[in-house]
Amino acid sequence: MILCAGRNETFDFARPIGVGLVESAINLTKLVLEEKPAFLFFIGTAGSYGNYQPLEIVHSHSAANIELGYLQNQCYTPLKNQIEANFIYVSRGTSYLSPIVNSSNYITVDTLMANKMIEKSLELENMEFFSIVSIANQFQIPCSGLFVITNYCNENAHTDFIKNHAKAKELIRLHVEKNMKI
Repeated sequence: MILCAGRNETFDFARPIGVGLVESAINLTKLVLEEKPAFLFFIGTAGSYGNYQPLEIVHSHSAANIELGYLQNQCYTPLKNQIEANFIYVSRGTSYLSPIVNSSNYITVDTLMANKMIEKSLELENMEFFSIVSIANQFQIPCSGLFVITNYCNENAHTDFIKNHAKAKELIRLHVEKNMKI
């Protein structure tokens, strides 16, 4: 099952599950219980903390839920805040690095905080992926994600996201059509 966030990031070949951690968790859980998919493949856009460039295509099966206050030692959590898909699908002969995609309901716009994310080995920011990997693991469903970078996580994040969003969606569409034969 191919998944996307929704709202302004939809595709005719993907199921929208909602934006952010909560909407995506609720809606994906409903889909999994009703349709029992064999595989979850999330497609979407992401911000880069600095090591990936806008319009670059990145695959991942690793996610985190790190809030900025955690990086500043202003809070803690008893919860596991970094996970990897328990079951992933990788084509024979294919290997790739799996950058950690951080999910939060907030967008990072501070370069210093983005650099701290990199220091913690976090590379990308997408609002839904932590929920998707969590649910995939809970139901023992293979899972991975494909992201096109729209912006760096800095003071221009929103402006650059708007500027690059249409092109990023087109790159996602072309990649999925070419590699998944939809």
